[in-house]
Amino acid sequence: MPESVPVRCPACRREHVYTAPAYPCACGAPTAPRLDPAAEPAPAAHRDWDDEWLTVTCGACGRLGQWPHPELGCSCGTVLRIPVRVSRPPAADPRTPATAPAPAPEARRPAVRPRAIRTARDAVTVAALYLRWLGYRDIRRADQRPPSGIGLAARGLLAQVDPTVRPAAPRDVECLWLTAMTESADCAYFSLAGYTDEARTGASALGVPLFVLDLTGVPQPANAPAARLHTEGAPDPGNGPRDART
Repeated sequence: MPESVPVRCPACRREHVYTAPAYPCACGAPTAPRLDPAAEPAPAAHRDWDDEWLTVTCGACGRLGQWPHPELGCSCGTVLRIPVRVSRPPAADPRTPATAPAPAPEARRPAVRPRAIRTARDAVTVAALYLRWLGYRDIRRADQRPPSGIGLAARGLLAQVDPTVRPAAPRDVECLWLTAMTESADCAYFSLAGYTDEARTGASALGVPLFVLDLTGVPQPANAPAARLHTEGAPDPGNGPRDART
């Protein structure tokens, strides 16, 4: 559960209670930074990209993720940066062998660079950057416009980005899948508002990866095909599209 701490503005001395926002980890568990109640908040006078993000450990799966640094806007106009306890990777067990298994493809790729989503254009940019991170090339606007949202195309892939506040419905997913089938391509769906239960069920049956675009700018897998794509990355172009039933 997200922590709450008392916060006093150093500029006007007003008292606040701050609750850390929780964001979904790739495993689906809500994750929030650990606040440091013993430290004093400081005004966020200068902005620096590296200071805007924190490494946070998921309490459910132990995965390390990048989350926005907690901030609080006081009514006097001061923006306060809330102190946190920095997450560190767990120490290695000395009883374990020195050799380790080969890292998964995801671990060999650099971390996803977050980009905050504030507009529909930001949502499309984040999806395109994520597809490039997965290994897709020649990413561009799709020639055929989808019934809703914005279409992206890459070598062997069609993607749909839905930046609306309406959860994607089964028809949205099915239309994308049918269009991709006619072009002998894989497909992926990115939604800012998530998906209805029926859309999730249909996508899993068709093998369509579903991603949720949270406002931190890191797409989160929302079903098993998306989790597999996140881990394995783009398929080898020589192998053709993945079988939807696998």
